[in-house]
Amino acid sequence: MSTVLYVTAHPLDKSESNSLSVGHEFIQAYHGANPNDEVIHLDLYKIDIPQLDTEVLSGWGQLRSGSSFDQLSAGSQAKIVRLGELVDQFLAADKIVVVNPVWNFLFPPVLKTYIDAICVPGKTVNYTPEGFIGLASDKKLLHIQASGSVLSEGPVAGFEFSHRYLTAVSKFIGIPSIDIIYIEGMSAAPDQALTIKEKAIQQAIELAKSF
Repeated sequence: MSTVLYVTAHPLDKSESNSLSVGHEFIQAYHGANPNDEVIHLDLYKIDIPQLDTEVLSGWGQLRSGSSFDQLSAGSQAKIVRLGELVDQFLAADKIVVVNPVWNFLFPPVLKTYIDAICVPGKTVNYTPEGFIGLASDKKLLHIQASGSVLSEGPVAGFEFSHRYLTAVSKFIGIPSIDIIYIEGMSAAPDQALTIKEKAIQQAIELAKSF
């Protein structure tokens, strides 16, 4: 049995979001193909994800300097514990599905906050004199991304920073490859929006059989 961490980064529900609706179809098809697997939905807009703020950074600094956890402020303790829970949850998953829209060429900020929470030295990556070594090489990752413009190719492909960034982070933590489903171009070609979405849904359903 595998555990799938279904990470969504959209404030609306699937009826109002192209990325979430395609993601939902993928999960439904995945359930059908893998009825014994566990799927955990992590809605980043509805959970507590501490930012790397003064309390977190100073708390980590104190721990590195030899202070005990009990010596940290209550705020530092709570945030560091929560960050540990998030990275441990990520590490416990076998497969990751990340679903997001593109806003101004990048994913929503809440996804960056989550990425900061799981990119942890000694947990998902190690630094060595020869460079970094990712520790999550046993995982698979699927990225489902919606954008009004076509960003995967063509004249504005150089403005696509969302999937490129997630790919870089995946390599950083050792995930060997990343699948991608684009739902793109609905604003550029509104008369083709339904066709674009249906094509992505079919791609998602097919991929779910082998993911």
